[in-house]
Amino acid sequence: MNTDIDITGVVLKTKRLILREWRQSDLADLFEYAKVEGVGEMAGWPHHESIEVSREILNRFIAHKRTFAIEYNGKVIGSLGIETYDEEVLPEFNSKMGREIGYVLSKDYWGQGLMPEAVKRVIDYCFDELHLDFLTCCHYDFNNQSRRVQEKCGFKHYKHLLDHNPPKWISLILR
Repeated sequence: MNTDIDITGVVLKTKRLILREWRQSDLADLFEYAKVEGVGEMAGWPHHESIEVSREILNRFIAHKRTFAIEYNGKVIGSLGIETYDEEVLPEFNSKMGREIGYVLSKDYWGQGLMPEAVKRVIDYCFDELHLDFLTCCHYDFNNQSRRVQEKCGFKHYKHLLDHNPPKWISLILR
C-alpha cells in the first residue's frame, strides 16, 4: 500500500549532488531543462511550452512535498519524486508499505552517472529512513536510458504492461 511521504526539510547528499525540496527560485532551472524536446517525453509528459507550465509544475512539486530537486554545482538539473504506485496493478503488495520513484534529468547531463547516483541515495532514504518494504520504478519500452538507471540501482523487471500506451515495464526492489 502507498505510504504517506513528506520531504519537508529533508536534504540528501551524494558525492556530487544535493537532493532537496523545490523552491520558487528554481523556476528558471526547471524551465531550462523541461522545455527541451525529448526530456519530458521520455518520462511520459510533454516538454514545457512556456514558463507558466513550469511554474504550475513547480507549485505542484512544492505543495505535494514528495519530489526532490536534483542540484549539481548550484543548479537544479532534474527531479526525483517518491510517487504513489498503482495499487490496482500491483494488488499483491497491498499488505506492504511502498512507493514508486520517478525521475527526469536535463539532457545536458545525460551519460554522466548522475541519475543512478541520485536514485541510489533516494533508495537508501526510502528503506533506511522511511522504512518502506518495496519501491517500484517504471520505464517505457523505448526508454533504454531509464532502464539502465534502474538496472544499475538494483531494480529487477517485474511486470510488463502491454495494455499501456505506450507499453511499459514495472521494475521492483524489495527489502
